[in-house]
Amino acid sequence: MKKGELFHLLLLVMTALIWGMAFVAQSLGADHLGPITFLTARSWLGVAVLTPLMMRTYRQESITKEQMLYLLKGGCTCGFFLFTGSLLQQMGIAYTTTANAGFITALYMIIVPIIYGLSGKKIPLQIWASVLISVFGLYLLCIRGSFQINPGDALTLACAFMFAGQILSINHFVKDCQPILLSGLQFLFCAVVGTFLQFLEPKSLADFQAALLPLLYAGIFSTGIAYTLQIIAQKNVNPTVASLVMCLESVFSALGGWLLLDQVLSPVELFGCALMFIAVLISQLPVKTTQV
Repeated sequence: MKKGELFHLLLLVMTALIWGMAFVAQSLGADHLGPITFLTARSWLGVAVLTPLMMRTYRQESITKEQMLYLLKGGCTCGFFLFTGSLLQQMGIAYTTTANAGFITALYMIIVPIIYGLSGKKIPLQIWASVLISVFGLYLLCIRGSFQINPGDALTLACAFMFAGQILSINHFVKDCQPILLSGLQFLFCAVVGTFLQFLEPKSLADFQAALLPLLYAGIFSTGIAYTLQIIAQKNVNPTVASLVMCLESVFSALGGWLLLDQVLSPVELFGCALMFIAVLISQLPVKTTQV
């Protein structure tokens, strides 16, 4: 593995860590604000965080009219998948268990290589092996007892497809777009669309005050920082590997609950965490000549 590749993989690990720790913030925020309102507020915070850096980047880059139009197209496309996926996830959690939601959402790590392969790209055999090991580890980590299908699972599965679309869209556009600007426009799309839709939900100033700390974490760290790190890293990382690394958010979420909230992890769940880390390591072994 090259030094640059390792750096960008570490950025994705940091992204997964921030997302994993954001689970508590999103759960607390949902107690006071509807899913559209919460998503809209965190998106505007993400825009606010990136605006100074976007302005500086825009002044430094020589962007033509054609490049700007392509950048706007990329921001809207990535933003559509991000907004839809985040909204479906929040809606699905209301009708299913947290374990089911965590497991089904992370299935984007299977959806991404399938779609990537169908587009004519070759996926190394070791990546498929890593995905299967990671899915099994994720199952051990998330599913406690029987896995029962309920209506919220369909929403969460749709959310997994949307997040897969976001990952693949980033992979497509970031090759010819400045990552910081693409990230900011992605947030701006979510914020503007959410602003028009959030009037469908009742809310008050007291609700925002009660959800302030969760909103600050979700908006500044999970949105503004983590999603930007994702785009920067994906400029130099294969999307199938990126999806595999980012699904470690489930591991960090569980470990965060264990360390910070005194939630107990069973030996089986710890084994699931270990399998997911091993799967990521396997994905970084030298690529074999046999491909599927």
